[in-house]
Amino acid sequence: MKPWAAGAVLGLLALAGCDPNRVFEQNIDFPSNSWDVQRKPAFTFAIADTAARYDVYFDVRNASAYPFYNLYVKATLAGPAGPVGPPLLHQMLLMDPKTGEPRGSGTGDIYDHQILALPRQRFARPGSYTLTLEQFMRQDQLPGLMAVGVRVAKHPAVAGKQ
Repeated sequence: MKPWAAGAVLGLLALAGCDPNRVFEQNIDFPSNSWDVQRKPAFTFAIADTAARYDVYFDVRNASAYPFYNLYVKATLAGPAGPVGPPLLHQMLLMDPKTGEPRGSGTGDIYDHQILALPRQRFARPGSYTLTLEQFMRQDQLPGLMAVGVRVAKHPAVAGKQ
């Protein structure tokens, strides 16, 4: 494991322990820091409380060598009873389209992004859900993309409302 990766893992573990709303979080690293169009990471998480609403985030780690300012991802959600709605296409802005300045947090030439993808999502049945991500750009290899992930957290209640 590279030194920066060990530090990032320890930092994420420390932060994850502080968030009581977090239900699930997993990130998958890409070999050679490139997302191949054939690779479709899938993230499986359990939902027990169907009365709650959840915020689903996409985690993205990219290097400054990533050649685009954005990233299109098609997300497919399946639950205990099969597909949950149609697949959704998400555009994530990793850099400012005008200035090229990186968004997200980072050190050196590596940047981490946590992007709200499905706000206030409701899950109708308890059980296991799988969210599959596909890169939907116009080239098969996306160099400079190091990892993607999914984070599911209970949506914070405001004044007793969900």
